[in-house]
Amino acid sequence: MLKVLKSGFYTTLQDEGRFGYRDKGVPVSGVMDVSTVRKANRLLENEDDASVLEITMTGPTLQFEQDTFIVLGGAEMSATLNNQPIYNYRVYKVSAGDILSYGRLTEGFRGYLALKDGFKSDNILGSQSQYFPITTSGSLKDGDELEYLEVSSFDPKISELKIDPQLGETGLEVSKGPEYGLLDNDHLEDIFFKEFSVAKEYNRMGYQFEEKIKGYKTSMITSATLPGTVQITPSGTLIVLMKDGQTTGGYPRILQLSDKAISILAQKKFGDKVTFKLI
Repeated sequence: MLKVLKSGFYTTLQDEGRFGYRDKGVPVSGVMDVSTVRKANRLLENEDDASVLEITMTGPTLQFEQDTFIVLGGAEMSATLNNQPIYNYRVYKVSAGDILSYGRLTEGFRGYLALKDGFKSDNILGSQSQYFPITTSGSLKDGDELEYLEVSSFDPKISELKIDPQLGETGLEVSKGPEYGLLDNDHLEDIFFKEFSVAKEYNRMGYQFEEKIKGYKTSMITSATLPGTVQITPSGTLIVLMKDGQTTGGYPRILQLSDKAISILAQKKFGDKVTFKLI
């Protein structure tokens, strides 16, 4: 078992997501930063879809009750194992009784804890990802316990990767959305020649930006959306839907973020700057 001594700000169990139920209004969910999690899981020679902990802004304190191997990735969060610093994208062996703690956030916004063979929990609609009310809770709480298999020996083919430069990237690659053709030259100039700052309204459901552009007031039939869909509101606010975002929307879907861009945006917090790059 992994015992949650302190849960941190918002820590969830996630895999790559819950697919095939959007027609019933169920979001994909899953890890926000897929590229980071795949690196961590591959160092452990796990399947890409092995479940991990997604750790937001302030990390938890965790006690391992069985031997295993772990990899951290994503945000730099001053992690320690038994009060000794440990670093992202390195394979570490942990033993029963070891305590993993997190300190000050120095870069990025979401960190990840992967362990050998992933966590063992209920598979609901094809995924272990926490999303209330599909799952009994939306995040971990103090005193929760997570099951995993004991692994006493493991000889990884690769034990370390270079630090991921993605945390510092600000350019978001986008393709044209279904309503892209509604945009005029003023819209395009605003979108592709401006920097946008992450607003206070940002979470696993979606990100908004401080800067507004010219609004678009034509009504449209509510239509399907995806993680990474960029909508424009009548007031000119841009909204990027993320992994827990709604499955339909009534605002024009002007752009669609690439998978890489979703991972980059997932590591941004209030005030961080991004730009849009059409591909």
